[in-house]
Amino acid sequence: MKRILAGAIGACLMLGGGALAATKLPSRDHFLFWTPAEQAFGYKNIEKIFPVRVVPRGKTVSVLPHADKPFDVSYKQDGKTFDTAAFMQANRTSGLIIVHHGKVLLERYGLGRTQKDRWTSFSVGKSVTSTLVGAAIKGGYIKSINAEVTDYLPELKGTAYDGVTIADLITMRSGVKWNEDYSDPKSDVNRFGLATKPVNGQDPVVAYMAKLPRAHKPGTTFHYDTGETELVGILVSRATKKHLADYLSQKIWSKIGTEEDAIWMLDGAGYEHGGCCLSMTLRDYARFGLFFLHGGVAQGEQVLPKNWVKDASTSHTLVDPRRPEEGYGYFWWVHPHGTYSAEGIFGQQIFLDPKDDLVIVFNSAWEKADEDKNWIAQWAYADAVMTALRK
Repeated sequence: MKRILAGAIGACLMLGGGALAATKLPSRDHFLFWTPAEQAFGYKNIEKIFPVRVVPRGKTVSVLPHADKPFDVSYKQDGKTFDTAAFMQANRTSGLIIVHHGKVLLERYGLGRTQKDRWTSFSVGKSVTSTLVGAAIKGGYIKSINAEVTDYLPELKGTAYDGVTIADLITMRSGVKWNEDYSDPKSDVNRFGLATKPVNGQDPVVAYMAKLPRAHKPGTTFHYDTGETELVGILVSRATKKHLADYLSQKIWSKIGTEEDAIWMLDGAGYEHGGCCLSMTLRDYARFGLFFLHGGVAQGEQVLPKNWVKDASTSHTLVDPRRPEEGYGYFWWVHPHGTYSAEGIFGQQIFLDPKDDLVIVFNSAWEKADEDKNWIAQWAYADAVMTALRK
């Protein structure tokens, strides 16, 4: 999910299409509360609003061939039938791509977006960050997933993070108390994002997290915590002595045939947001999904530890006791029948089905961050795709 950043931007921009004509750029202060028109413009123009770092692509583009026959599906919800066009309009979807056995079955755009436009990831970026943990372990920068966090962030010694492992962080089981209520201005997720200046020489994020108390024994209880995904990003950057954007480019982005540079939003201390806000084109989202789906191999190189993808996409903890079929891996949401996904608020998702060699990417601008009706529609569409392909 997303932390709110402080600061205002006073520049004005005349926009085509009438969406935001003669209005200011969306305020970075209200990132989670942009109007629909602001979302449609802002999500594809993050670099005009926030500080970012470029993730350079490689020299060779991997072609994603289109299937020979047109593809469409439909599903029913609330007594109505929705095909792809109706689904995208109702769910405010800016991009939808389906890749099956390496071929694009369907690629559609909405909300004024084109194939060249990037779109922000929100928490889909968490899954990229955990993947970089795997790359850093394979590269020898991190000893193992069971290494303690304080081995790499020593300023956390003597805090609630004593005894917490990297595995605890990337499965959301640190046991450290945290409030992820986006609607509460005093919640941790809203307050820590306002910390933009070093505290006694410490990174502001690390300094904020160091003050948190313990709620549970490490490794025992799932609790969604965006702050700790930021810690993981800082940890990888410290271990590799590289910016996350540079490390992502070096190990993955420049090797998987991406067609555009990505960009990664920065925090107040100049670190990439480990928990959020990579921006990339729709096809490049699909290429990252294919890289992960096929075991973390790029240009013939095993970028991730051999069993990383299997372990990352296996449930290590229940998300909700009422839904035992759902779980959580290494910043990946685990679903029934071997499927799993990277997910972000406002409708961002990379859905992977290894059994059918299937990638579905949704980019959206829902009016509410985490609306049940939107998720129900998105899952109904994905189910319709899987059903059609299995006939």
